[in-house]
Amino acid sequence: MKKDITHREDIEKMVQRFYEKVAADPLLGPIFEGPPSINWEKHLSAMCDFWQNALFYTGTYTGNPVNLHQHLHRLMPLNQQHFQQWNRLFIETVDELYSGKNALLAKQRALNISQIIQGNLFG
Repeated sequence: MKKDITHREDIEKMVQRFYEKVAADPLLGPIFEGPPSINWEKHLSAMCDFWQNALFYTGTYTGNPVNLHQHLHRLMPLNQQHFQQWNRLFIETVDELYSGKNALLAKQRALNISQIIQGNLFG
């Protein structure tokens, strides 16, 4: 049986695997190739902080995902297909690695955040 997400190391593994899939994805990969170019080390660290805070309320993330995606949308227009693919890859990644209460919570939070961002971008 798969273990649940319990530590930052679990989040780091999830984020790393997820963004490997994103980078290789024909729809999502070009977004991360730029412009603007992505500092992957900084981005992955921020995403680990984000998910650690989202799951364990650590206070490690202080950014604003809606503002960041609005900025990205102005530079490279996003559409609902991008979000559907992001959701699919994220859930697939979590399911490949983990099972349990926090894994389910991560998937629920991801879908909720996706809906919030889409609502702000597309009305």
